Amino acid sequence: MQQQTPHSRRSSSRIGTTGAVYVCWGSDGYDDTSQVRDLSSGGLFVLTQEYKAVGAKANLHFLVEEGQIRAEAVVRHVKPGRGLGLKFTAVREEDRRHLADLMKRLRGFGLISRFRSGEHNQQAPLQ
Repeated sequence: MQQQTPHSRRSSSRIGTTGAVYVCWGSDGYDDTSQVRDLSSGGLFVLTQEYKAVGAKANLHFLVEEGQIRAEAVVRHVKPGRGLGLKFTAVREEDRRHLADLMKRLRGFGLISRFRSGEHNQQAPLQ
């Protein structure tokens, strides 16, 4: 009997940040700077000990080499003691372009890391 793969509700793929991206964020009078574990065009996961309820709103501010990225988000899931999954609810067009550029850089970094570690696919020699 074949097992069915569960359908993902995620509309965009996540990119691991390898610890290279931080975000300043605030929610309900609490402000912090946290490491971003992974990122997509739809949201991100921040590493934090802080608990926020699902549905809580947050303001985000990245300052990365691609430029400033500001966004509004909502808490979609909580991993107590580990972090928060945030879904973007508002991102200006200019900030969305910077976000796309950041994701492009992170994808490239991931490919370089896999190549250096020998995890890349080796092609068959030409005959």
